[in-house]
Amino acid sequence: MAIGASGYAIGMGTHRVVVVGGGFGGLNVVRGLKRANVEVTLIDRTNHHLFQPLLYQVATALLPAGDIAPAFRAVLRKQRNAKVLLGEVTGFDAQNRQVHVDLPDGTSRTVGYDTLVVAAGARDSYFGHDEWAGAAPPMKTLEQAVDLRSRLLRAFETAVAAGDPKQWLSFAVVGAGPTGVELAGQLADLARRALKGQFREIDPRDIRITLLDAAPYVLPPFSAPLRDHTRRKLEQLGVTVLTGAMAESIDDTGITTKDGDRVEARTIIWAAGVQASPLARELAEACGAEVDRKGRILVNPSDCSVTREVFAIGDMVNLNDLPGIAEPAIQEGHHVARVIKARLNGREAKPFKYLDLGTMATISPGDAVADIKKLRLKGLVGKVAWALVHITFLVGWRNRAAVLAQWGWNIVTGRRAQPIILEPMHAIERK
Repeated sequence: MAIGASGYAIGMGTHRVVVVGGGFGGLNVVRGLKRANVEVTLIDRTNHHLFQPLLYQVATALLPAGDIAPAFRAVLRKQRNAKVLLGEVTGFDAQNRQVHVDLPDGTSRTVGYDTLVVAAGARDSYFGHDEWAGAAPPMKTLEQAVDLRSRLLRAFETAVAAGDPKQWLSFAVVGAGPTGVELAGQLADLARRALKGQFREIDPRDIRITLLDAAPYVLPPFSAPLRDHTRRKLEQLGVTVLTGAMAESIDDTGITTKDGDRVEARTIIWAAGVQASPLARELAEACGAEVDRKGRILVNPSDCSVTREVFAIGDMVNLNDLPGIAEPAIQEGHHVARVIKARLNGREAKPFKYLDLGTMATISPGDAVADIKKLRLKGLVGKVAWALVHITFLVGWRNRAAVLAQWGWNIVTGRRAQPIILEPMHAIERK
């Protein structure tokens, strides 16, 4: 057996790479090792890759869930050195190089590795008020988006027979970052175009949407001209924008701010904060690493490593305080795959260097903003740039074609592909 300069065994047996999490970072590691002499095991608690930037379009009935969530086995069907394990990772044994996994049948398994890549992502943060989750559910998973779609559509149906219909047509979105802005804009379009003429008893255009944030303006990462444009366009859509408004309490009928103002809303959506997956802390404890105040594990900025054999990428890491968006995770995933291949060949890869491609947010079917270094786009030009970027990063040509077709259909007709209500399983089981 020969030993390369990396310390990896070369020539006898196959190098085992375990990737935890199949989001943007993890999936790009797996695909980047397609031609490497490795055996890759992708472990995830779902069977699909989720394109989170378009999750709000599932929640607002514009896209079917499957169009933004291709199954891992379909994506990796031609990659002979990759396999998928459906399970929940519960811990790590760095000394013995093992990952502990709970399987769907209730049993547990340890999976050994030579190299481990953890890309477990992030979850919602209620800033110490987890009790708000019942009244203001988050939208981070496909299941949550489908459930939110049902809640939004059910509100219109409930308004039909309600004594005060406008009470049920009141909505609030907490958090005026890209997700909150996009949700508010799509919800306004859903009511004013997609549902127009479909109700005899109520007018969906009577909808009242409030977007609120503790920050002094919408889209904090963007330049001032684009923030101003976004706010103005949202208000033209009928969205009430409240900035500098921090939530003090949230209940089933609305939000009370720290200033004592009351926002009445029967449907509340949480889009305000995120925190690293609990696996970041688990990994840090197993490897003797540190986490920051947001629970993100600190990694070596040159190669995303925690130890020589362990890497961490994406929203669960602090790498020079890069933002928790798709692009850093994608680039980190590509880089870690290059590092692994280089070490297997007895070389060292070049240090990681992040290429900032800017930030984008869509406001309405014909308007978006894009802040790309010194290039500031808005309106239709911004929308075209936004659409090109999102279509490019979608996984699979079928998904790209389907999403483009749905967008085109919506622009021409105003109609939406999935205006259906599905009851959650727990609600069905109670009947």
